[in-house]
Amino acid sequence: MLAAACGAPGSNSPQPEASTASSLSAAPACGTAPITLNAYFETGFPVAKALTTEFTKQHPNVTWNIREDQFAVITQNAPRVLADNPPDLMRLPQVSELVKDNLLKNMDGYAKAFGWDKWPASQLEQLRMGPGGRPRGEGSLYAMGINFSMTGVFYNKKLAEKIGLSSPPATLAGLDDALAKAKDAGITPIVQFNGGATGGLAFPLQNLMASYGPAGPINDWIFQKPGATIDTPSNLQAAQHLERWIKAGYFQKDVNAVDYATMMSRFIDGQGLFMFDGDWESGNLDKQMPGEAGFFLMPPAQAGGKRAAMSAPLTFGVSARAKNADCAAFFLDWVATDRQAREIGVDIGGSHPMGPADGHMPEIAADKVTASTLAAGADIAKDNGSMDFIANATGAIYAKSWTPQLQKMVAGQQTPQELLKQVQADYTRQVEGN
Repeated sequence: MLAAACGAPGSNSPQPEASTASSLSAAPACGTAPITLNAYFETGFPVAKALTTEFTKQHPNVTWNIREDQFAVITQNAPRVLADNPPDLMRLPQVSELVKDNLLKNMDGYAKAFGWDKWPASQLEQLRMGPGGRPRGEGSLYAMGINFSMTGVFYNKKLAEKIGLSSPPATLAGLDDALAKAKDAGITPIVQFNGGATGGLAFPLQNLMASYGPAGPINDWIFQKPGATIDTPSNLQAAQHLERWIKAGYFQKDVNAVDYATMMSRFIDGQGLFMFDGDWESGNLDKQMPGEAGFFLMPPAQAGGKRAAMSAPLTFGVSARAKNADCAAFFLDWVATDRQAREIGVDIGGSHPMGPADGHMPEIAADKVTASTLAAGADIAKDNGSMDFIANATGAIYAKSWTPQLQKMVAGQQTPQELLKQVQADYTRQVEGN
């Protein structure tokens, strides 16, 4: 009876090879015997590999076998990889369908063993799923974040000076004015990616949605709450505003051919004033263009309005068939609680770590863009303006609906009204198909 009770804390998966849960009170760990963790990470984001390197320094019996792909590839391949060749730890796209197909390990046991259920509940809300993967935002825990990321607007300080922009715009009209001045000065107003299977115009679109309307209905739609729709009057205003930016030439002409890496290299090279992206690039920008990059939250449509932003865990999960699930979960807990790991998460990842409310936070120099992104995260928490990413509403909505529809809008082949109607129709089919 004792042996049966001491299985891995996560339910519905085989006993890991390296479990150290030898008593009912012991939290899982990686043991002392040699162990190799198989991981599948997103290329171009160094924080995950930096964390694995430090983890091995502290736990030398653990080595890593890491595979990397672009996020677009991971988005398309996640179900097949988790079904056919499951890693122990994987960077995840939208998770509802993965839960529905029993591809992810239920993490409730780990949450209890490690004390994750004592963290601020909002950190884990987006990673909870009801039976069959919906609704999101409640139920069991099926994933964990290695930090809590947020999106907004990065800007080049030197280019901002050239157009007389001495401080971030306080309203959407102020941002429009800055974009027009940049265009008149021969500066590309916005460097953005929108090529491939995961287009980046979804970033400014959702930021505009945050300017025009509340975060709650958007989260309801993403979490698949009954009756939720993305086709609302305020979201139509946002899509129409984005179309005006497109027609005004505020994006580079080849935006539909630009991938994420090219966007980053252009921004770092000073080829554009603004870039809509996430705080996960803060550490990289502090290194690549020290003192030259700034960050601000998308301003509201009206002065003094509440601000909202995409804010979500950088999501990782443990395969339901992981051979070393306990060790993978121990790593995720270590990322959130170890002092050195939290410093890596901030210095390299540029984002606020997951974990207890009183967890260690390293001091960041005020002139670093990381300091701005961390402060912005506190502002979003104060305004209760956190939104999940509209690309996470279903497993296919990003690659199969948002991206092609936004690419068509850039090409003049789609209207804002029809874009929202088409995305909602695709969403309804995908949700009902679940």
